[in-house]
Amino acid sequence: MRLAMGLFIPFAGTALGSAMVFFMRGKMNRRLEKMLLGFAAGVMIAASVWSLLIPAIDMSEEQGAPAWFPAAAGFLGGMAFLLALDSLIPHLHLESAEPEGVEAHLKKTTMLVLAVTLHNIPEGMSVGVTFAGALYGHAGITMAGALALAVGIAIQNFPEGAIISMPLRGEGMPRLRSFVYGALSGVVEPVGAAATILLASRIAAALPYLLAFAAGAMIYVVVEELIPEAQAGEHSNIGTIGAAIGFVVMMVLDVALG
Repeated sequence: MRLAMGLFIPFAGTALGSAMVFFMRGKMNRRLEKMLLGFAAGVMIAASVWSLLIPAIDMSEEQGAPAWFPAAAGFLGGMAFLLALDSLIPHLHLESAEPEGVEAHLKKTTMLVLAVTLHNIPEGMSVGVTFAGALYGHAGITMAGALALAVGIAIQNFPEGAIISMPLRGEGMPRLRSFVYGALSGVVEPVGAAATILLASRIAAALPYLLAFAAGAMIYVVVEELIPEAQAGEHSNIGTIGAAIGFVVMMVLDVALG
């Protein structure tokens, strides 16, 4: 029961954020949007280090393997995986007029949702692999630590849900449909988390690689999407400030609860 709740915490953050479309009028303030994007980037960077890479290194040492190799190989594998998805799945980033991925005749709203869904895949994987580590008692990963990561991801998913539902509303979509589309973009997280747990249960020795894989996938999203969008347009430091706050919040959650 606790595990099931933990897997759905990040999705709840996305859904609650998407529900802001019922309470906010017009488009989201651009400075606020930049700050929230920076916040999400900070959370994901801290989670990648404290919740994923450090446990991967510790676990490798326990297994007698070179401490750096699984972390390095998994990290690069995660980056390559997201690069492949980014190149194949048709999607459209915020504030961009040019779709990415293979050419497809999809609606703009559909491609906006696909962009956020693509972004959410590594987040689901990271939650799943930390819960797997807690379940199998590896590298000092505790259930409290896994829950801390899930809560941290949910916190950064809240603004992300608003960031996707509000632009959809701005495109003329009804509020309810904007909410549904925004919430659906987060469904991939509990699904990805559950799939990662099942995979880890079959190849427990590969857990350090899976932890680092999830970290690499998240850092790809940060560098490819979040940071550029937080710094796009008129120059300001608000995205950087948001990143600093997000990093500290996630670090405190992991250290205090982990």
